[in-house]
Amino acid sequence: MAPHLLAREAQLDAAATRLLDAARTGVPCAPVRDLVGADDVQAAYAVQQRLTAFRVAGGARVVGRKIGLTSAAVQAQLGVDQPDFGVLFDDMEHHGGDVVAAGSVLQPRAEAEIAFVLGADLVDGDLGLVRVRAAVDHAVAAVEICGSRVADWDISLGDTVADNASSGAYVLGPERVRLDAFEPREAEMTMTIDGETVSTGSGAACLGDPLAALAWLAGRARELGDPLRAGQVVLSGALGPMRPLAPGQRVRATITGLGSVSFTYGEQS
Repeated sequence: MAPHLLAREAQLDAAATRLLDAARTGVPCAPVRDLVGADDVQAAYAVQQRLTAFRVAGGARVVGRKIGLTSAAVQAQLGVDQPDFGVLFDDMEHHGGDVVAAGSVLQPRAEAEIAFVLGADLVDGDLGLVRVRAAVDHAVAAVEICGSRVADWDISLGDTVADNASSGAYVLGPERVRLDAFEPREAEMTMTIDGETVSTGSGAACLGDPLAALAWLAGRARELGDPLRAGQVVLSGALGPMRPLAPGQRVRATITGLGSVSFTYGEQS
């Protein structure tokens, strides 16, 4: 391998190691953009793939994906014009009524989303809205607990992509609704923490339509050689602003047509 390529691989390995050490120690790290660049998406996904391989080698199982940066305001803040995505692992999943250990997510922030569970692969052919809608088995109300291994959430696009799109954990609600009975872009969302409304929004706030976010992901995942598969969960992106979490708080998100999902962010484990 050419010396400049070897040097580049060493930088990507160093970025992955920095983020892994933060996750292992529970101490947030410096940004990794000094190693991968602030907007080099290809390099950032290469780091993310290293982290995924490490988790899988340790016994974790990939169960889906999360889509981030679906808000126009957040895209403008980071100076980007497209979403990003990360990987969901089996140990990140929780269900309504659960207590999520506070120590399981670094610098946690909650955001309400629509989760899609796929009933068919999205591998070949057209991946437009009609196709992805048909591939969805059902939708579920969800709360994503975003987390950043980067200190103070000091992130560029490169940092968040490398850091598995700032993923932490997620909670799925009890109601499973098929799309012939639910229109994602028309949904309205309210999220409360300890009974106080802290975030509101709608399906239209997620790239204009959460199914448009799913279509984007289906295409991008296929381009990167790891297409979406039946049975996977896809968190389609925030319907409203995300809010910080503190131990002991109780979170509830209500999405019209999907019901509610709630959990307690427990004491430090």
